[in-house]
Amino acid sequence: MTAIDILLEVFTWIGFGGAFALAVVLVILWAADGTWLPADAIVDREGDDTVVRWFDADGDANSAIASPADAEVLAGASEASIWYKLGWRGRMRLQRRPAGLKTVILSAGGLLALGVLSFVASWVVYFARG
Repeated sequence: MTAIDILLEVFTWIGFGGAFALAVVLVILWAADGTWLPADAIVDREGDDTVVRWFDADGDANSAIASPADAEVLAGASEASIWYKLGWRGRMRLQRRPAGLKTVILSAGGLLALGVLSFVASWVVYFARG
């Protein structure tokens, strides 16, 4: 076995193993995140706080104080499309999935691509030798 064979073998295992490990983490994060439903909300100001108010699927009135990052996005808006956590009060966000989930998806995809490319390259090297 040459150094290139060893290197390709290591990258293949790292790619597929890392993609599998991150896929497991992805499923755990997705399940722990829970169910979030869309709602149309009214943006209100109370002192220095930005308060978002909406009606949930059961018809109950809900409200939440926006985080500083969300308050910056909602600055000047009177209405917004939000996502609220089913079964909870005072939990809302502006995007459906958490930002960290996208990072894990892209990382798993990158490692899977590394594994596939290394695997294909090892077969190309194998057949090129004859």
